[in-house]
Amino acid sequence: MASAVEMEEKMFYREIELQIPYEKAGIVHSDYRAKLYAYVQEETDSIAVSHRRPAVIVCPGGGYAFTSDREAEPVALKYAAMGYHAFVLRYSVSPDVFPAPQLELAQAIYLVREHADEWHVNPDKIVVTGFSAGGHLAASLACLWNREELYGPLGRKAEDIRPNGAILCYPVISSGPFAHRDSFVKLLGDRYEELVDEMSLENQVGPHVPPVFIWHTVADELVPVENTLFFIQALQKHHVPFEAHLYPEGKHGLSLADPLTSTDESQLLPHIADWISLAEKWLRQLHPAG
Repeated sequence: MASAVEMEEKMFYREIELQIPYEKAGIVHSDYRAKLYAYVQEETDSIAVSHRRPAVIVCPGGGYAFTSDREAEPVALKYAAMGYHAFVLRYSVSPDVFPAPQLELAQAIYLVREHADEWHVNPDKIVVTGFSAGGHLAASLACLWNREELYGPLGRKAEDIRPNGAILCYPVISSGPFAHRDSFVKLLGDRYEELVDEMSLENQVGPHVPPVFIWHTVADELVPVENTLFFIQALQKHHVPFEAHLYPEGKHGLSLADPLTSTDESQLLPHIADWISLAEKWLRQLHPAG
């Protein structure tokens, strides 16, 4: 892995405030403005200017109440070290409600595509990755990118906001008996009764969903593993390619499960920390170089 100094010499960092027409989506929004943090690999003399890298947009978790620092920059830097362009989306959370965060992720995907030439991004290799409620957000775009309510207010076409893949880490998926209920309460607000079944994403899977990498721990007591099991059953039913990894131990919110993101020894699980290496192999297979 490159040293921090070497990475700084080959990567630029940029903070971008997203411009979202919330009023066109009928949303009463707070003063918060979502931001996209870009960790973009710079081209060097040893790399042809025409070389285009895949991009990964990271959505931290936090139950739609906050966005976790542990699931943000440390994860982006891991992907950057793999040679990807990496982005972190700090999206709207409660009291802001659906579809504000979904519109923000849709705009982030479009923005990365729009700057594909400038940032040397392959516009057909943009992957969203999310943790916990951020996994719900990433899966939302994977399932709902073709909904006019998400691309219409942005003045885009459906294909403009379509992710090319999704990496889901202990995601919130189901609003049924195994739900992390508070995530749906925070996301849906006054529209909870109207939308709670619709936002149970195992019900929104179809052939239009891009390939998925997903992992979870069986011991997760906050977001039960059934969330992932329901989702992979739906992916299998609709013949959507996926790779799934289930680990027997480990509590919720492990992030990278390494010393950088752990808050105590219970989160230091080397065999689970390997998930991101498995995700890299999946990405390489999904999006071969060239």
